[in-house]
Amino acid sequence: MGHGNQSHRDIAAGVITISDTRSKETDKGGRLVIDYLEEMDITVDAAHYQLVKDDVSSISAAVDQLLEQNVDAVITTGGTGIAPRDVTIEAAGRFFDKALEGFGEIFRMLSYTEDIGSAGILSRAAAGVSGKTVIFILPGSTGAVKLAMEKLIVPELNHVVQELNK
Repeated sequence: MGHGNQSHRDIAAGVITISDTRSKETDKGGRLVIDYLEEMDITVDAAHYQLVKDDVSSISAAVDQLLEQNVDAVITTGGTGIAPRDVTIEAAGRFFDKALEGFGEIFRMLSYTEDIGSAGILSRAAAGVSGKTVIFILPGSTGAVKLAMEKLIVPELNHVVQELNK
Protein backbone atom coordinates (compact mmCIF):
# COMPACT_ATOMS: atom_id res chain seq x y z
CA MET A 1 0.00 0.00 0.00
CA GLY A 2 2.95 2.35 0.62
CA HIS A 3 1.65 4.61 3.40
CA GLY A 4 4.89 6.35 4.30
CA ASN A 5 8.25 4.77 4.92
CA GLN A 6 9.07 2.10 7.46
CA SER A 7 11.60 4.18 9.40
CA HIS A 8 8.95 5.03 11.98
CA ARG A 9 8.54 2.76 14.99
CA ASP A 10 5.70 0.30 15.26
CA ILE A 11 2.43 1.97 16.17
CA ALA A 12 0.19 0.41 18.80
CA ALA A 13 -3.50 1.04 18.23
CA GLY A 14 -6.67 0.18 20.09
CA VAL A 15 -10.16 -0.11 18.63
CA ILE A 16 -13.38 0.27 20.59
CA THR A 17 -16.81 -0.33 19.07
CA ILE A 18 -19.68 1.25 20.95
CA SER A 19 -22.97 -0.53 20.39
CA ASP A 20 -25.87 -1.98 22.33
CA THR A 21 -26.64 -4.45 19.57
CA ARG A 22 -23.44 -5.62 17.86
CA SER A 23 -21.19 -8.52 18.77
CA LYS A 24 -17.58 -9.00 17.59
CA GLU A 25 -19.03 -11.24 14.85
CA THR A 26 -21.37 -8.53 13.55
CA ASP A 27 -19.08 -5.55 14.18
CA LYS A 28 -18.47 -4.38 10.61
CA GLY A 29 -17.23 -0.90 11.59
CA GLY A 30 -14.62 -2.05 14.09
CA ARG A 31 -13.48 -4.82 11.75
CA LEU A 32 -13.06 -2.26 8.96
CA VAL A 33 -10.91 -0.01 11.18
CA ILE A 34 -8.70 -3.02 12.01
CA ASP A 35 -8.44 -3.94 8.30
CA TYR A 36 -7.27 -0.44 7.38
CA LEU A 37 -4.73 -0.45 10.22
CA GLU A 38 -3.43 -3.85 9.11
CA GLU A 39 -2.90 -2.45 5.61
CA MET A 40 -0.63 0.12 7.32
CA ASP A 41 1.26 -2.72 9.06
CA ILE A 42 -0.35 -1.84 12.38
CA THR A 43 -1.54 -4.89 14.28
CA VAL A 44 -4.35 -4.48 16.78
CA ASP A 45 -3.77 -6.97 19.60
CA ALA A 46 -6.86 -8.90 20.65
CA ALA A 47 -6.60 -7.20 24.05
CA HIS A 48 -6.77 -3.81 22.31
CA TYR A 49 -10.11 -4.51 20.58
CA GLN A 50 -13.23 -4.08 22.66
CA LEU A 51 -16.97 -3.91 22.20
CA VAL A 52 -18.81 -1.86 24.82
CA LYS A 53 -22.37 -0.73 25.45
CA ASP A 54 -23.61 2.81 24.78
CA ASP A 55 -23.03 4.15 28.27
CA VAL A 56 -20.58 6.74 29.50
CA SER A 57 -18.92 4.65 32.21
CA SER A 58 -18.30 1.61 29.94
CA ILE A 59 -16.88 3.77 27.17
CA SER A 60 -14.72 5.82 29.56
CA ALA A 61 -13.35 2.66 31.19
CA ALA A 62 -12.44 1.16 27.79
CA VAL A 63 -10.66 4.34 26.65
CA ASP A 64 -8.90 4.70 30.00
CA GLN A 65 -7.66 1.11 29.83
CA LEU A 66 -6.10 1.67 26.40
CA LEU A 67 -4.51 4.95 27.52
CA GLU A 68 -2.98 3.17 30.52
CA GLN A 69 -1.46 0.64 28.09
CA ASN A 70 0.19 3.56 26.27
CA VAL A 71 -1.21 2.84 22.83
CA ASP A 72 -0.39 5.48 20.20
CA ALA A 73 -3.92 5.66 18.82
CA VAL A 74 -7.42 4.86 20.01
CA ILE A 75 -10.12 4.65 17.35
CA THR A 76 -13.74 4.32 18.43
CA THR A 77 -16.75 3.65 16.22
CA GLY A 78 -20.36 4.32 17.11
CA GLY A 79 -22.35 6.63 19.33
CA THR A 80 -21.49 9.94 17.65
CA GLY A 81 -24.99 11.05 16.66
CA ILE A 82 -27.57 13.04 18.60
CA ALA A 83 -29.87 10.28 19.85
CA PRO A 84 -30.13 9.93 23.65
CA ARG A 85 -27.91 6.80 23.61
CA ASP A 86 -25.16 8.58 21.60
CA VAL A 87 -22.69 9.41 24.37
CA THR A 88 -19.29 8.50 22.91
CA ILE A 89 -18.23 12.14 22.52
CA GLU A 90 -19.10 12.85 26.15
CA ALA A 91 -17.31 9.70 27.35
CA ALA A 92 -14.17 9.67 25.18
CA GLY A 93 -13.87 13.40 24.56
CA ARG A 94 -13.30 14.04 28.28
CA PHE A 95 -9.82 12.55 27.84
CA PHE A 96 -8.71 15.20 25.33
CA ASP A 97 -5.86 17.48 26.43
CA LYS A 98 -6.09 19.07 22.99
CA ALA A 99 -8.94 18.83 20.52
CA LEU A 100 -8.15 18.36 16.83
CA GLU A 101 -11.07 20.39 15.52
CA GLY A 102 -9.88 20.02 11.94
CA PHE A 103 -10.67 16.30 12.00
CA GLY A 104 -14.37 16.80 12.70
CA GLU A 105 -14.61 19.79 10.39
CA ILE A 106 -13.03 18.02 7.43
CA PHE A 107 -14.84 14.76 8.16
CA ARG A 108 -18.21 16.53 8.08
CA MET A 109 -17.27 18.46 4.94
CA LEU A 110 -16.33 15.19 3.20
CA SER A 111 -19.48 13.48 4.54
CA TYR A 112 -21.55 16.31 3.13
CA THR A 113 -19.96 16.31 -0.31
CA GLU A 114 -19.25 12.61 -0.79
CA ASP A 115 -21.70 10.67 1.27
CA ILE A 116 -24.72 11.83 3.23
CA GLY A 117 -25.39 15.44 2.26
CA SER A 118 -26.99 17.73 4.81
CA ALA A 119 -27.41 14.85 7.30
CA GLY A 120 -23.71 15.51 8.00
CA ILE A 121 -24.80 18.15 10.52
CA LEU A 122 -25.96 15.31 12.79
CA SER A 123 -22.45 13.86 13.06
CA ARG A 124 -20.33 14.76 16.05
CA ALA A 125 -17.24 12.81 14.92
CA ALA A 126 -14.20 14.20 16.70
CA ALA A 127 -10.52 13.71 17.44
CA GLY A 128 -8.12 14.85 20.07
CA VAL A 129 -4.92 14.12 21.91
CA SER A 130 -4.50 12.66 25.39
CA GLY A 131 -0.85 12.79 26.42
CA LYS A 132 0.99 11.02 23.59
CA THR A 133 -2.12 9.21 22.32
CA VAL A 134 -4.40 10.38 19.52
CA ILE A 135 -8.09 9.50 19.90
CA PHE A 136 -10.36 9.36 16.84
CA ILE A 137 -14.11 9.12 17.53
CA LEU A 138 -15.88 7.83 14.42
CA PRO A 139 -19.51 7.13 13.59
CA GLY A 140 -20.52 3.48 13.46
CA SER A 141 -21.58 3.21 9.82
CA THR A 142 -19.15 1.47 7.48
CA GLY A 143 -19.47 4.38 5.02
CA ALA A 144 -18.31 6.82 7.69
CA VAL A 145 -15.50 4.53 8.85
CA LYS A 146 -14.29 4.08 5.26
CA LEU A 147 -14.36 7.84 4.67
CA ALA A 148 -12.51 8.69 7.90
CA MET A 149 -9.89 5.97 7.50
CA GLU A 150 -9.18 6.48 3.78
CA LYS A 151 -9.25 10.27 3.63
CA LEU A 152 -7.97 11.32 7.06
CA ILE A 153 -6.57 8.68 9.40
CA VAL A 154 -4.52 6.46 7.07
CA PRO A 155 -2.81 9.45 5.39
CA GLU A 156 -2.01 11.23 8.69
CA LEU A 157 -1.64 8.65 11.47
CA ASN A 158 2.13 8.17 11.16
CA HIS A 159 2.59 11.94 11.04
CA VAL A 160 0.37 12.50 14.10
CA VAL A 161 2.21 9.83 16.12
CA GLN A 162 5.56 11.32 15.07
CA GLU A 163 4.48 14.80 16.22
CA LEU A 164 3.25 13.47 19.57
CA ASN A 165 6.58 11.76 20.22
CA LYS A 166 8.93 14.63 19.38
